[in-house]
Amino acid sequence: MFSHIRSLGIQGIGGYEVEVECYITTGLPAFDVVGLPDAAVREARERVRAAIKSNGFKFPVSRVTVNLAPADTKKAGTVYDLPIMLGILAATGVIRQPKSDCAFFGELSLNGTLRPVSGALPMAVAAAREGVRELFVPADNAQEASYAEGVTVYPIENVSELIAHLRGEFRIKPMDIPKLDPATVKYPDFSDVKGQENVKRAMEIAAAGGHNILMVGPPGAGKSMMSKSLPGILPDMTREEMLKSTEIYSVAGLTGKNNPIISARPFRAPHHTVSGAAMSGGGAVPRPGEISLAHNGVLFLDELPEFRSDVLEVLRQPLEDGEVTVSRVSGSVTFPSRFMLVCAMNPCKCGW
Repeated sequence: MFSHIRSLGIQGIGGYEVEVECYITTGLPAFDVVGLPDAAVREARERVRAAIKSNGFKFPVSRVTVNLAPADTKKAGTVYDLPIMLGILAATGVIRQPKSDCAFFGELSLNGTLRPVSGALPMAVAAAREGVRELFVPADNAQEASYAEGVTVYPIENVSELIAHLRGEFRIKPMDIPKLDPATVKYPDFSDVKGQENVKRAMEIAAAGGHNILMVGPPGAGKSMMSKSLPGILPDMTREEMLKSTEIYSVAGLTGKNNPIISARPFRAPHHTVSGAAMSGGGAVPRPGEISLAHNGVLFLDELPEFRSDVLEVLRQPLEDGEVTVSRVSGSVTFPSRFMLVCAMNPCKCGW
């Protein structure tokens, strides 16, 4: 008994297609997941088994082998819970093999409820690129995924609802395509700063040309306030900028049901104790750092001399190229990092 389910994965801030192949045969009962899975993917075996049984279906007492293709690419996260479960149900004849233009991803709870995952938008964009027409995702990810053009997104609350839809017993309403408008965010205003007309003029010129700027002055002069006001005078984000920023934030796990899209210019202000890896991005599975989270926005470094020299050196190449390449054992990933760098410092250590 064999089945295959289309799914998606994340590499860097881009998505790619993953085929979940399920093969059930006679032999001693076993449940193996192959295809370079990490610990979270291997643990899907227990979540899938519990979700199948708690929804009234019989888990096969046979040898179950699940392959995540391409098998030479490392798989991470909990996005494969749902397609693995559907593969087992299709292989045992509980449901029919889903149509070839359908794809699925999502994390399962033990009672079959779908939990949201990171990277919904880049995976939805990849699905549309690979010819997927119907994408089934957790309900909390549906609005974010629906910003991808060319794919119909179905929000799934629980397993029983999805099984009824696939059997034709119930029709899940697809997610409406939301409007993509720039957000109206109330930033501090330059009018709150008394005086400092020359500094305001310099910041207006920097904003107009996308230039970097360094402010030197005593405490209380208004350096931080003016820096936080800068995004308010930048142009509204275009659709392409919104989607690219949202992909970065989605992979970093910073989007959700209440903030599915990044529609205002990002403003990132890391503390001076930040590490080089946190600034540039990294980890066992590379994730975006502060310079990528500030893409299309402003990166503000307050108390510039307090930052470690190696952290400041990290900024050199991204400022020139507008991107940063992070190399780890699991591979190399390139993140976009085109931002305005705004720095503030005191004239000396005493501040005056």
